[in-house]
Amino acid sequence: MKPLLTTRNRLTLMRWWLVGGLACAVLSAPTFLDISLPLPLLLPVLLLLAGFNAFAHWRGGSEELSVRELVGQLCVDLVGMGVLFYLTGGVANPLVSLLLLPVAVAALALPELMAAGIAALAVAVYSFLILYSLPLPIADAARATRLHLGGMWLTFVVSAVLVAWFISRIMTSMRTRDAELAAAREERLRDAQVVALGQLAAGAAHELGTPLATMSVLAEDLSQDAKLLPDTRADLNLLRRQIALCKEILGGLTRRAGSERAAEAADLLADIWLQGVLARWRSFWPQADCRFFAESSGDAPRIAPGAALEQAVSNLLTNAAQVNPQAIRLALSWNATSLVIGVHDDGPGFPEEILHNAGTEPVSGTGQGAGIGLWLTRTVVERMGGRFCLANAAAGALTMIELPLESIQTKEPKQWT
Repeated sequence: MKPLLTTRNRLTLMRWWLVGGLACAVLSAPTFLDISLPLPLLLPVLLLLAGFNAFAHWRGGSEELSVRELVGQLCVDLVGMGVLFYLTGGVANPLVSLLLLPVAVAALALPELMAAGIAALAVAVYSFLILYSLPLPIADAARATRLHLGGMWLTFVVSAVLVAWFISRIMTSMRTRDAELAAAREERLRDAQVVALGQLAAGAAHELGTPLATMSVLAEDLSQDAKLLPDTRADLNLLRRQIALCKEILGGLTRRAGSERAAEAADLLADIWLQGVLARWRSFWPQADCRFFAESSGDAPRIAPGAALEQAVSNLLTNAAQVNPQAIRLALSWNATSLVIGVHDDGPGFPEEILHNAGTEPVSGTGQGAGIGLWLTRTVVERMGGRFCLANAAAGALTMIELPLESIQTKEPKQWT
């Protein structure tokens, strides 16, 4: 178990300020305040605290502290400051309120029982100082009062600055953690929705097999009729091809979801692969006018994207065709680290609801084919570590996929010796 977002460097930095302030007070008191202090005893304690802080920082860097480590460090702080205050007047020392700083850290960063233990130790140290301490040698009572009040003011300033700094850093870390947790919950919810949709798709694929087989048999029988008109025969041949495509898609669902998927992931040039995706998509949208553009120079990188990314690109093309099947542009660009795929159409652009959601959740009833397809595409892209964005261009809508090349390239097999 780890304490609440308390890192070593944050705690050691606060301790450096505290030890530095105490060292300045100890070294300046004999000169500027004319107070005789037992420096041979105080300086070794300060050096031990500084050495402990340096060791604590070197040991863990910026990693988070465990509960046991944090409790141990706070106990060292309390005992070390207790020794310093014992040698400098005990509770009469106006800096004694600095004992509350470790208690504040414990209350913010530790479980209740541990924080109560640190508070009990601070009370024990303070109580000991009431009974036992070396008095400060100040004969003038009025001067002692002024020095005490000035020391109380200094203690308040130091405590306020350190507490405000530490709490603000803790709250910033908490907000960051909450945002990460919210994003993780949203991702888990989206994954659950995808799994549920996949189960529905598997059931639908199973149920559609029988009616497709029946339609295929009927279409084959009808094609044997010599009395069919040429136009009717052409329509019937188109129907047979569409039925065959549907059967191929249903059969591919099983192959792509199983072990054959990895074996079928071809290692192709990105532009060749994307043109193949476009050719297969045209089988379903023969009336659409879509042109391919490679916008980067040189050879395209070799990739093995798999079926999920192909379906994501097909979703974007289908959305564009449902809005305006004419003048669709499929663009590909790349650099040393990433691959960018863009789909642009000359339609009216995305509605505000679609732009606002940007595929983060399914949108139904849009009438423009920009609902569940965008959601599935975004899910696939984010699973691959990429970025998905929507925009309304000067004429039409633009959807863009940006993927890191390492997520879609074939990994080199390990060589065993």
